[in-house]
Amino acid sequence: MTDILVLGGAHIDRRGRISGETAPGASNPGMWKEEAGGGAFNCARSLSRLGHRVTLISPRGGDSEGYAVAAAAESAGIIDRPFTFLDRRTPTYTAIMERDGNLVIALADMDLYRFFSPKRLAVRQVRDQFDEAAFILTDANLPSETLAALTKAAAERGLQVAAIGISPAKVVRFRELLDRLDYLFMNEAEARALTGETPADHRAWPTIMRAAGLTGGAITRGGREIVAWDEASQALLAPPPLETIGDVTGAGDGFAAGFLHARLEGGTLGDGVVHGAASARLALASEMATAEDLTRDLLMNTLALVPPAEIVL
Repeated sequence: MTDILVLGGAHIDRRGRISGETAPGASNPGMWKEEAGGGAFNCARSLSRLGHRVTLISPRGGDSEGYAVAAAAESAGIIDRPFTFLDRRTPTYTAIMERDGNLVIALADMDLYRFFSPKRLAVRQVRDQFDEAAFILTDANLPSETLAALTKAAAERGLQVAAIGISPAKVVRFRELLDRLDYLFMNEAEARALTGETPADHRAWPTIMRAAGLTGGAITRGGREIVAWDEASQALLAPPPLETIGDVTGAGDGFAAGFLHARLEGGTLGDGVVHGAASARLALASEMATAEDLTRDLLMNTLALVPPAEIVL
């Protein structure tokens, strides 16, 4: 069991799914659902279900949405330590998806996260959580200056830091901090936004990222080949097709959780990619952002459906 401190997005995800063919500019019949989500929260929830001791610190409003996030954290076994702003709204993410589960458009109302300033990290409760942690996880929902202070605090304690890119608009908050991250999880659009590069061959990404200062991470590419790297090698894996997609929301967060679980358990880079792909597969098959029935045994059984990673030294 690893003590993981998570600081980042924990809010309400609202997702509408169109029932038929998408008709832009018109009313579309469909279904609506909502749940607690956010990149950091989704990953934290999966890591907790996989047996890690997870503490969550995030800003929250004093509203029903904030209580819903707290209830979801408790249900997943997460130790919840929010900063609550009684006069403000909990952040929300609202997405519309096509019938096959792919995203049409989304709106992120995330203004509250700007109040998670570096000063919050100086609070005794937060300092104590840093001192007790063995690993730090964050995401790009937090302000750039807070991410800088957070990674500095982790470095002072010799703690590894993993981060989730969230979106092309937000991942650039890590641009000046890449040498402080041990892992950064992105999709290819986020990688392009971060570096300004569009390589003809996706296998060039590790070289590009190392040159930018990032020694470890992974880039998911939808159903195409995943590329991951560390200081010494890179791993490639083509995820097996999935007949039915429940929801694409949270698939990248699921990959990050599976990857980190394997690495924190002493696994190789290749192990991390295979576990990440298996965890993402479970998230994709679920109609929720994470696999509600995720356990270590389920993840281990799903590994049989994923091919081994190709390792390039």
